[in-house]
This record gives sequence, C-alpha cells and structure tokens, in this order.
Amino acid sequence: MTTAIGTGPGRALIAVYGLFSLAAGARAAVQIATRFGEAPLAYSLSAFAAAVYVLLTVALWRGARRLALVALGIELAGVLIIGTLSLLDQAAFPDETVWSAYGKGYLFIPLVLPLVGLFWLRRRR
Repeated sequence: MTTAIGTGPGRALIAVYGLFSLAAGARAAVQIATRFGEAPLAYSLSAFAAAVYVLLTVALWRGARRLALVALGIELAGVLIIGTLSLLDQAAFPDETVWSAYGKGYLFIPLVLPLVGLFWLRRRR
C-alpha cells in the first residue's frame, strides 16, 4: 500500500519547496535580467536550482514519487557539487548561487532539504 506523499508533514515540505521555487526563481530572474554578464555561470545555476525546486514542488504535490526521487537526487548532487566548487574555485563564482557554499546564503536549507525530502519519501513507501 502506498501512502500519499503530500499529506501531513509532506504538506510542509511542499510549502518549503514552493517558497524556494519563488525565492530562487525571483533571484535568478533579477540577476539574469540586470547583470547576467557579471556571473553568467552563477546566475544560470540559480535558475537551474529554481527549476529543480519547481519540479519538486509539482512532483510532491501530485504524488509523483519517482520524479520526486530523481529531482531530489539532482538537487542533492547540485548542492554538493556546486557547494564544493564554489569553495574551491571562487573565481568561477564571482557571485553566489542558491547552492553556493552548500546554501550558506539560505541558512544551509538547500543542503538539508533534499535529505529531509528523501527521508520523507522513504517513510511514505
């Protein structure tokens, strides 16, 4: 028997991903529209993070477990890879992305959020 993933505490997870979709999307849109030439890689990665957050919000809302798992894997890999690269090669990231320094600019929530999401989906099996 499969339990709905968007019920109970899953609703809070959906709300947080929705909020991050808006925050990361708005930030990326402003950065790309006003100063893309300053840090095109960083701003493009912020837009990518926003797209992943939108995908996760929709997948969790609709109960698309496999899609949510794939998107959570992409998010976690992105946070770990971009977080590490942004610390090792700061010249490549003249401005922060959502995932820079493991989400330091967002109180490390981008690092914790995919782990919480994976835990939630595992429990809701």
